[in-house]
Formats: sequence, C-alpha cells, structure tokens
Amino acid sequence: MNAPPRPQSQRRSAQLFNLRGRTAFVTGAAGHLGTEMATALAECGAHVILHGRRAEPLETLCAALGREGHAADTALFDIRDYAALRAYFDAEARAGRRLDILIHNAYTGRATPWRGATPEDFDTAFQSGPSAAFELVKAAEPLLARAARENGQASVILVSSMYGHVSPDPRIYGDSGLNSPPHYGAAKGALIQLARYLACHLAPARIRVNAISPGPFPRPEIQSRDPAFLARLEEKVPMQRIGAAEEIRGPVLFLASEASSYVTGVNLPVDGGWTAW
Repeated sequence: MNAPPRPQSQRRSAQLFNLRGRTAFVTGAAGHLGTEMATALAECGAHVILHGRRAEPLETLCAALGREGHAADTALFDIRDYAALRAYFDAEARAGRRLDILIHNAYTGRATPWRGATPEDFDTAFQSGPSAAFELVKAAEPLLARAARENGQASVILVSSMYGHVSPDPRIYGDSGLNSPPHYGAAKGALIQLARYLACHLAPARIRVNAISPGPFPRPEIQSRDPAFLARLEEKVPMQRIGAAEEIRGPVLFLASEASSYVTGVNLPVDGGWTAW
C-alpha cells in the first residue's frame, strides 16, 4: 500500500494555526469552555457550527461571532438523540459538504455524592459522553474523510477531564454540593480510550483523533458563591491557581490545526499540573 503524502514543509510557523477555509462542529458550544473553543476557532478563520440543546444561548453566541466578522451557524438537537444526530450529518453529506474539525464537548449528568448515584446516572453520562462521541464520529466520517482528501487532514477532539485520569479528592468537595460523581469520571475516562481506539482506526484516512482533559475551570458563579471551595481547589493545583476559561483556547487550536499534523491518539491535560502529582 502506498504511504500517504507527507505534509509540505514550506509552511511558515505563523500559518500553522490558520483555519481559513475550514469548517468546525463544536458540541456544547455555548457552555463555559465550549464558548471559548468555538470563539478561538472562529477567530482563526474557521466557519464554526455551534451545537447545543437550547436555541437562545447558541443564537446569542452566533450573533456575537457574526458582529466580529466571523462565520458561524447553529445546529439544535440533543446529543443523546442519535437519530437526529445521524439525520443532521446525513443531510450535510448529501449536500456535498465537508468537516475539517469535530469537537465533542457536550456532557449531560447529575452532580451527586457517590452513594446517591444510580444506574440511570451512568446511562445518561455515557449516552452524552462516549456513546455520543462514537455516534458523532461514525455519522461525520464521510465529511471528515472528504476534508482529509481535500485538505490533507481532519481533526477530532474529544473533551475528557482530569477526572478521567484520577479520582476527585473528597476532602476538597465536602458538603459543597459540587461533588464530582462517579459516572462523570467513568464517562470521561472512556473518552480517552475511545480517542486512542478511533485514532488507530482512522489514521489511514488521515483523520486524527485526540482527547483533551481540562482541569479545574470552575464557572464564575461557583467562584463567587463558594470562595472556600475555590481555595481548596487552588491548593490542589501545582500552579496554585484555577484555570481561566480562555486558557483552553491554545490547546484546542493546537489539536485542531496543522500545528499538530503528526499528533494522534494522545490525551492532552490542561490542568495546571493537577494530574502530575
């Protein structure tokens, strides 16, 4: 079998993150980190399709990107509705479109102390996490393959978590009500393995698959509501601070762009060193 062509080595470094002419699909795009991911892709030139379950936040983000001169559209369906998911991508394929970047960031799950978790909680977490990711990649594969043929590569990014690697420290959470439940970590850990599996199976088609594992990025309302919890989080981080939401942008752009053209099957922690202890 002939080896695939090597990427041209003449591209200047500043052009590695240029996403002009590329199309990206981001699930959970209007969330705390999803907004940063989608905005970063748009600012680097990609046409971003913003996915979510609720129209209002998606339309607000889409309008904000449009005012800045960026190209964006919305896709409204529940990521656990696999029939709707398949119908969306089937229609895109029939229209002859391609997809250069696919980011699965969406997650649905209940926060509960571990003894309160139920089998239904595990079902929901896996349906919106690894099961949805698998269905997404299968449905989008024709579009990703078309992009790889035309542009030399396509990129899939599965958003995991530091708790896909390590257990939450119960001393941090106490009775804060912000407990990270067992089904969350189990689903996020599965995403890391799924990224490895898909990377090996899709590499011949020049579709790269990687995972990214954000660390402590608490939403602003949590930071203001419970400063004691915030302090406990920061004490656990080697860098002694929580992450700012915009700090997810660089790692996502790296994995989405030609800057990582020889990177597949990896998981990139973005956690201030949390999982390095």
